[in-house]
Amino acid sequence: MEKFIIEGGIPLSGEVTPSGNKNAALPLLAACLLTDEPVILHNVPYIRDVQTMRALLESLGVSITEVGDHTWRVQALEVRPADLDPDICRRIRASILLAGPMSARTGELHLPPPGGDVIGRRRVDTHLIALKKLGAEVEYDRSFHFKAKGLHGADILLDEASVTATENAIMACVTAKGSSVIRNAASEPHIQELCHFLNTLGAHIYHIGSNTLKVDGVDKLHGGEFTIGPDYLEVVSHIGAAVVTKGSIRVHNAGIRYLDMIRLVMGRLGVIWEVDGEDIIVPQDQPLCIESDLGGMVPEISVMPWPAFPTDLMSISIVIATQSSGMVLFHDWMYPSRMYFTDKLVGMGAKIVMCDPHRCIIQGPSKLYSEKMESPDIRAGMALVLAALSADGKSQIRNIGQIDRGYESIDKKLAAMGAHIQRMREE
Repeated sequence: MEKFIIEGGIPLSGEVTPSGNKNAALPLLAACLLTDEPVILHNVPYIRDVQTMRALLESLGVSITEVGDHTWRVQALEVRPADLDPDICRRIRASILLAGPMSARTGELHLPPPGGDVIGRRRVDTHLIALKKLGAEVEYDRSFHFKAKGLHGADILLDEASVTATENAIMACVTAKGSSVIRNAASEPHIQELCHFLNTLGAHIYHIGSNTLKVDGVDKLHGGEFTIGPDYLEVVSHIGAAVVTKGSIRVHNAGIRYLDMIRLVMGRLGVIWEVDGEDIIVPQDQPLCIESDLGGMVPEISVMPWPAFPTDLMSISIVIATQSSGMVLFHDWMYPSRMYFTDKLVGMGAKIVMCDPHRCIIQGPSKLYSEKMESPDIRAGMALVLAALSADGKSQIRNIGQIDRGYESIDKKLAAMGAHIQRMREE
């Protein structure tokens, strides 16, 4: 076990380049199962979740070789529907992403229950709806057994705009016989990347970025080469770190085309940044004043499916709000445990009232003080890092393996911008 020791109150200064998008890398690696030819992936993030996905793929017979810095050669020449290790599957939610491509490639997969962050129940029913419509059979007895004797195109209406269910449906459709339509599809940046990636391998996917995708099945996919885009969640995390420390940084290759709504919502908290080509410049002078609704009403920041404000940025936004002047209501209806980390912020001096598991009210600004804490999940863990960076004194964050699941060398990146952060092994 490792922990971070962070001395707060030091403004960040300098520049940083985000790693590849974790939420794109995981489905892209799973999609490599759909072809027996080699695939070259660039900008693969070196994080725990990606290494866990690699272990799962290798257990299915996939060959993965690191051929350069953050570049992998992946080839699923001979794939076997082996029983997956339940302990490995429990480490990440993304193990469910093997269901679609394995149903298409081998027609069989035995999948233990997927794991991931403890932020509330995360149903898999939508995945089953999609795969059954395409002709797969699914048996469940505390684990999943997928069987398919050839998938066929279908009109699929997802009962919720689930990101991973949309990805599974896309991967299952690309080699199914005939055409498919996926309605109420999620459209996050990583889903768009998956579609573009599959098209480079010979798939025929149309209306990318919309909530209605059309897929014409092809007989076979070929190999190819693709570069994973920047992780916009990491980009915003760095922006937040600069803001709460009253620093100024440049974020290179920030993927600005995906940040419009995030910029709009952050603007309501008094956060501003400048765009320079593909870079973002965060100025030191920030308004940090919460923008009231018409008539002076308390504003509400609520998560919604893309292109609205993403749930994964709720934790970061809450920390920023503690340093902004005014009152704001946060509402995350998706996950009932997303906000449970806020008690740690209260212990640091933040003025937060939990209304219910999905909503909290924040009155800022509050001076934060150092504290000993534990990271409950990836996003809350990074939010606690931001809180510690802005706090008075030295904070300790344990269980940082959760943060390492989604952020590559975050301590080194922050230290390069002047943060006083140390990684230490627990005694």
